Amino acid sequence: MITDDAVVFSGLLPHGGPLLGLDIGTKTIGLAICDQQWTIASSLALVRRTKFTADLESLRTLCAQRSVTGIVAGLPLNLDGTDSPRTQSVRAFVRNLAPLDLPILLWDERWSTQAVTRTLLEADASRARRAELVDKIAAAYILQGAIDRLAGLV
Repeated sequence: MITDDAVVFSGLLPHGGPLLGLDIGTKTIGLAICDQQWTIASSLALVRRTKFTADLESLRTLCAQRSVTGIVAGLPLNLDGTDSPRTQSVRAFVRNLAPLDLPILLWDERWSTQAVTRTLLEADASRARRAELVDKIAAAYILQGAIDRLAGLV
């Protein structure tokens, strides 16, 4: 099931278990994972997108290896909260994750890339290094926001 409601998502999950965070871009997917108790999200990897079937298989393998119980996908809304063509693309990608048979939470990611980029600039990361890191760190930022909300529900 796909939802944008953290309360509904929480009800679909066993208490605890790793969650996978996704920052879905046109060329890459940033991945993050959290611990069993939903306390901290960590950047995991950056996957170069290819054909969807290959992307799905990569995610399926990762979910099985890490015993993932749910997925949090960043939803790139416009600043006013409305959908954009990019938002629709992410929604379509997430709908196609149905074969994973995991609950999916769509999480507002309007400020994730800006926050991560600001942090990397403050760390004096080069432009090339920022480009390499921003998506997977954004996935952790998205996931951390979601697990902070979920922790308040348990």
